[in-house]
Amino acid sequence: MPSSTYRRHVLTISTAFALGFAGTASAQAPAYPAKAITFVVPFAAGSATDQLARALGQSVTTDTKQPVVVDNKAGASGMIAAQAVAKAAPDGYTVLITTNTTHAANEHLYKKLSYDPVKDFAPVTGLGKGGQVLVVNAKSPYKNLAELLAFARKNPGKLSFGSGSSSSRMAGEMLKQLAHVDILHVPYKSNPLAITDLLGGQIDMMITDTSTGVPQIKSGKLRALGYSTQKRGAQLPDVPTIAEAGVKGYDMGYWFAAYVPAGTPAPVVARLNELLGAATKSAAAKSFFANAGSEAWTTTPDELAKFQAAETQKWGKVIKAAGIEPE
Repeated sequence: MPSSTYRRHVLTISTAFALGFAGTASAQAPAYPAKAITFVVPFAAGSATDQLARALGQSVTTDTKQPVVVDNKAGASGMIAAQAVAKAAPDGYTVLITTNTTHAANEHLYKKLSYDPVKDFAPVTGLGKGGQVLVVNAKSPYKNLAELLAFARKNPGKLSFGSGSSSSRMAGEMLKQLAHVDILHVPYKSNPLAITDLLGGQIDMMITDTSTGVPQIKSGKLRALGYSTQKRGAQLPDVPTIAEAGVKGYDMGYWFAAYVPAGTPAPVVARLNELLGAATKSAAAKSFFANAGSEAWTTTPDELAKFQAAETQKWGKVIKAAGIEPE
């Protein structure tokens, strides 16, 4: 056999073998998911993010017949959980169920992060959005937001607002900036602790998540003066938005989203996007959103990336204008 013909023959056999091997490997590769998926949550068990993760996990398990384990890695404003997921294998079996805290606020609040909120992750989908409510003690003399702001303008620094989360803090700072008022900030470790002092008269107001504020509003202990997003809250349809109440351009809510480690294969990201999108429509998720005063919100991975970039810029602007120095 001439040498050139021999080489062609060997090449043909080698190519056929390689293609056959690749086809066999592909056929043997298990469909995703083929084992348990871990949802890593940056906050404690019982938190809103934890409740959502568990509701979504039920649906994913039903759809895939694979268990979903919720791993709460609370602490350091979500940095412990975010770092753990960033360093996990990029195979789709470790998913970060998180909020704007880890992926929009932290980079402006801390000098050094143990993770990169953009480079270390692949966006999967948005999961939900919620608003906050501006509340005062039911015994407060302020019947509406206009009255509160009028007093604040005439008496700079005499009113105080509490906050126990980054979302609550930034909501208060944005109010100060857009309404041009000077209100003293009082930090708390959690929103419920701030609510306790608001009920006790130690602070004058706060902007809190609805799951914390609504029960107190409905019990008559707190008075709602405004809702923080562009449209009114489903649980408080008679409460005007803060923008409607006179603070033009005001919009400061919170959001939930899912991310996986950077480098996760696109087909796996697409499958997760599909599973989580369906999960937000499940009975358990609908119950969570109704009780939390939030709503389902799903996106493509690219849409989430663009939304995250815009939110990061917005949070950075508010934090910088507030003069908050990174820790």
